[in-house]
Amino acid sequence: MALLAGKTAVITGGSSGIGLATARRFVEEGATVFIFSRRPTELEAAVATLGPAATAVYGDVTGSADLRKLGAIVAATGNGVDIIFANTGIAGAAPLGEISHAHFDSLFGINVKGVVLTVQTLLPLLNDRASIILAASVAADRGRIGASVYAATNAALRSFARTWANELAHRNIRVNTVNPAFTETPGLNELVDNDAAASMEQTIIQRSQEIPLGRLAQADEVANAVVFLASDLSSFTTGAALPVDGGYSQI
Repeated sequence: MALLAGKTAVITGGSSGIGLATARRFVEEGATVFIFSRRPTELEAAVATLGPAATAVYGDVTGSADLRKLGAIVAATGNGVDIIFANTGIAGAAPLGEISHAHFDSLFGINVKGVVLTVQTLLPLLNDRASIILAASVAADRGRIGASVYAATNAALRSFARTWANELAHRNIRVNTVNPAFTETPGLNELVDNDAAASMEQTIIQRSQEIPLGRLAQADEVANAVVFLASDLSSFTTGAALPVDGGYSQI
C-alpha cells in the first residue's frame, strides 16, 4: 500500500524546489495535496504537472486572510489535515554590522512568523496522529559568516518543533524538522553570500567541497526524508531534527 494513502497534506511554498518535489512524492504515495504559494504562474504549472490529486491555493504565509482562505478550502473537503509541510522560507546574507531592519524583518517574518501563522491556522483541522514537518536547515547548527539572521530563523524552527511536539503529544501529533544542507533548487541563488561575481556553477563547486559526500543534495532526496516524517514509518519520531546534508553538520 502507498505510504500516504488517504492522507490530506498541505504544503506551503510548494510551487518549486523542495516543496514541489515533496508534493510530487506525496501524490505518488497516495495523498491529496493542497499547495499554497504566492507565485501564481509557478503554482498553476506545478498543479498541472501533479494532476487531480493536487489543488492550488494562492496566498502569502504572512497574510492571515490568505491562510484563513487556505483553511476554508481544505475544511470544505471534510477530511481534516493529516500532514503539514511548512516549507515556505527565504535565505539571505548580511554580516554583523550590516544587518538592516528590512533584512531582519523579511527573514523572521517569512521563516518564523509565517510558520507560526500557518500551523496555528490549520491546527483546528489537524486530525489525531497527524504529522507536522517544518523545513529548517543545517544553518542552525553552523556559524557561517554572514548568515546569522538566517541561521537564527532556523534555530527558532528547531525550538518550535521541540515545544509543539510536547504540546501536541496527547493527540499523537508529531512535530519534526527536516534540515537540508545546500540543495540544487532555484533558492540556491539566495545562498551565494551576496557574491555577484560567483556563478551558479562556481557556487555549486564551492558548496560541494564543503560536504563530505562531495555534492549538493537533490530536491527529491530531501522530499524522500519528508515522506518518511509524514508517514507511519516515523510513528515514534517527534521533536527531532532530521539532517539531509551529506554529513555537512554531522561529521
